[in-house]
Amino acid sequence: MTDRHKETEEIPEAVIEKRRFRSSQLIWLVPMIALLISLLLVVKHFIDKGPEITISFKTGEGIEAGKTKIKYKDVQIGLVKSIAISEDRSRVNVTAAIFKHASKLIAEDTRFWVVRARITGNSVSGLGTLMDGSYIGIDVGKSTKPCFSFEGLERPPAVAMDVPGREFILHAATIGSLDVGSQIFFRHLQVGEVLSSELDKDGKGLTLKIFVRAPYDQYVKTSTLFWHASGVDFTLDANGFKFNTESLLTILLGGISFVTPDDASDAALAPPNTEFTLFPSQEDAMKRRDTVFEHYTLVFRESVRGLAVGAPVDLRGVTVGEVTRINLELDPGGRDIAMPVEIRFYPERLHARSRSKDKTQLPSSSTDSRKLLNAMVAKGFRAQIRSGSLLTGQQYIALDFFPKAAPARIDWSKKPPVLPTVAGSLEQFQASLMQIVQKLEKLPLEELAGDARKTLQSLDAALKNAEKLLNNIDSSIVPEARKVLGETAKTLESAKQTLSADAPLQTDLRNTLRELGRAAQSLRTLSEYLERNPEALIHGKQEDK
Repeated sequence: MTDRHKETEEIPEAVIEKRRFRSSQLIWLVPMIALLISLLLVVKHFIDKGPEITISFKTGEGIEAGKTKIKYKDVQIGLVKSIAISEDRSRVNVTAAIFKHASKLIAEDTRFWVVRARITGNSVSGLGTLMDGSYIGIDVGKSTKPCFSFEGLERPPAVAMDVPGREFILHAATIGSLDVGSQIFFRHLQVGEVLSSELDKDGKGLTLKIFVRAPYDQYVKTSTLFWHASGVDFTLDANGFKFNTESLLTILLGGISFVTPDDASDAALAPPNTEFTLFPSQEDAMKRRDTVFEHYTLVFRESVRGLAVGAPVDLRGVTVGEVTRINLELDPGGRDIAMPVEIRFYPERLHARSRSKDKTQLPSSSTDSRKLLNAMVAKGFRAQIRSGSLLTGQQYIALDFFPKAAPARIDWSKKPPVLPTVAGSLEQFQASLMQIVQKLEKLPLEELAGDARKTLQSLDAALKNAEKLLNNIDSSIVPEARKVLGETAKTLESAKQTLSADAPLQTDLRNTLRELGRAAQSLRTLSEYLERNPEALIHGKQEDK
């Protein structure tokens, strides 16, 4: 027992020490601070978080979740978060987060499109994306109403919304070579672009929306005319050959031109979205300015080949109308074929004035116009088909006075009224030619041919006799003539020798002439002496003292 007691006394006892309460409380502060920081970061994230929007595109080409940025004027304002295919599998829905500072840029008229490398007919864009990748571009409008779902554009807009100018609407029968981005020209200067094109609901035309930049939009007025300037305006008709183009670029890409007529320059400015008609050409745009027109029918009984719809109606070089329709009428009895040609006549272009002592007046009503036309027809006013170009064979309608034309009147009872006509110059030429042919047919050609044959036979006999005579002359007369010519030559040679300077006859003749000269001198001296001394004839010559 003693040993056990000793061992027990040698074993030390453990002393329990109580920990301080404050040290254990400080340990819990670390996770609490971390949780508080996390909560602050979450709150800051939600405070700084911008809106999330959904953009619908036809394809997701060039778009990647977490990489594709959204930029406005090359400044990042958001990032694509996810991409999903729509339920109908027709489009791609892109969800993007917009930075809070750019939330005001997201409105109902904001436009989005994918910026990638594009090469179009009139521009090259997005080349920088070849290195940095594609991104979503944004164009901000003027609306302040927020919106979070958008339908993306398939191509960049032709004009940004912050560019000053005005939009207009054009109605056309065909679009030609126009496309979004086609240029608008004013006096060969590029002033705008085509924004969009849409087929009308009835399918009979197209509607185009265009934009004209400031300050050129001030030249678009309510009376402005628009026309196609696409490609080359190549015309070969009764007016001849015409070649016209707005610029080299429009030959390939097309374009639209406009102008305000000089006589309508004081018209009011056209408000935005004013609707205009887009004419096929400048000629059509200018001639459609005639708001007052009348329809007439011209009945021809000759070929109208070469006469086409749109051919001009000409009055001594001035176009006063155009052909609108060419018909064919067959007589029920089958005896005659008529060619009715309908024309549109512009009376305002007919500056035919009635002269009076007081003043000059133009027809002011349809009644006055009828009186004027009736008076003109009474004086030989007629319509005639004429050739406009020998190269193309195109024809036109000419209005002129024909004093020798048969009397006629305008048939006002028909609709349209019928104007009298005369045969064309070609028809008259053919008629004259036929008259000549008919006269030739009446000639006794067989008798004339028989007489001509006899005359030719007589002429042939005469030619044969002449040939015989020539042969006789060659055989008999020519040798004799040669002999005579030889003798004549000998005579001329003898005369030449006789008349030469050293011939004896010439020497004797000269001596004789000298003696005759001396004798004449002596006679002259004797006559002078006798005139002075007539007594010498009786007494003789006295000696000199």
